[in-house]
Amino acid sequence: MSASDDSSHFHFAHRRSLEALERRNRLRSLVARQGCDFSSNDYLGLATSDELRSAVGEALSRGVAIGSGGSRLLRGNDPEHAALEVQAAKAFGSEGALFFSSGFAANAALFATLPQRGDLVVHDRLVHASVHDGMRLSKGSVVAAPHNDAQGFDDAIRSWRQAGGLGRPWISVESLYSMDGDLAPLDELIGVADKHSGVLVIDEAHATGVLGPGGRGLGAHLEERDNVVSLHTCGKALGVMGGLVCGPRVLIDFLVNRCRPFIYSTAPSPLMAASVRAALRMIVGEAAPEGEVRRGRHRLLVARIGEMLERRCGIKPTGTHIQPIVIGSDEQAVGLAGRLQGRGFDIRAIRPPTVPEGTARLRMSLTLNVSEDTAARLVEALAPELERVP
Repeated sequence: MSASDDSSHFHFAHRRSLEALERRNRLRSLVARQGCDFSSNDYLGLATSDELRSAVGEALSRGVAIGSGGSRLLRGNDPEHAALEVQAAKAFGSEGALFFSSGFAANAALFATLPQRGDLVVHDRLVHASVHDGMRLSKGSVVAAPHNDAQGFDDAIRSWRQAGGLGRPWISVESLYSMDGDLAPLDELIGVADKHSGVLVIDEAHATGVLGPGGRGLGAHLEERDNVVSLHTCGKALGVMGGLVCGPRVLIDFLVNRCRPFIYSTAPSPLMAASVRAALRMIVGEAAPEGEVRRGRHRLLVARIGEMLERRCGIKPTGTHIQPIVIGSDEQAVGLAGRLQGRGFDIRAIRPPTVPEGTARLRMSLTLNVSEDTAARLVEALAPELERVP
């Protein structure tokens, strides 16, 4: 058999898997962005802003490096990284902060490293995929709790203790859930953590910059506690990229010393660290006027489109910038998204396994990249389409 003949069989299992996805209408492909933005996480419209472009230009003009050249523990530790971490800790009210190349990397690294042998990680069943990847590498035991059910978390920890669990429980939640647009009961969950000598880990990815006092996230009032760790993604409302783990200094130092994805990865771009610093100055904190202006405009957009969705489509608004439109069928969701895209609205279908079986949906993301009139036109286009969905 020639090499060319053999190659047709070499990836047979991969091809068969892709064909199975296609039969189930779940085959993904990369599609160029076009049309009005109802699918990005650039909630405050910062990613293409003149302010960030100017900040990048200023950083380049003062000689900030584009690449880091190595791990932070070798020569890759640039002054911009350290300056960002000091600034982030101050902005989010924590003892320390550590910068990762992405929110996904930060989440996965956190859960792979901090829970120790004998500990328990109890996570909301809808928590980010990055948490699941980290938990697979964790030394601790892992159990899921019902979505947004503080009593369910408490029950899981009590059952673990009764079965002989002696370590520390780690509670993993998102403050704002990325596919449902609902909020975690953080005050109840910190009570559960306190009761069981546990740590509450709050993924603020979709709240940072947008929600909480000064855009500091929904857990801002808990940040100074020694049993709270938060993750702030830089690639959503902050308009740049990276992820910041914020929490007690001892845990940040532990990550520096024991976190393999941090120790053995080339450090993030110093230029990107400088860009995140600029975004934080503009957006996070009550003393950031640009952030207050943008958040005010954004709240108004969310409120008005929420009212219109309820009136025209009978959809109960989440009250946040993430609005799911649950269709159920994968095929129906993909078809509806395609028809709306054909009319100039970039809204995407979300299918299992990203969301539970039978809940394929459109995920409407409300950002300042569109006007209220444009968002209203999407709702008007959506209303008759929903009437035709079986």
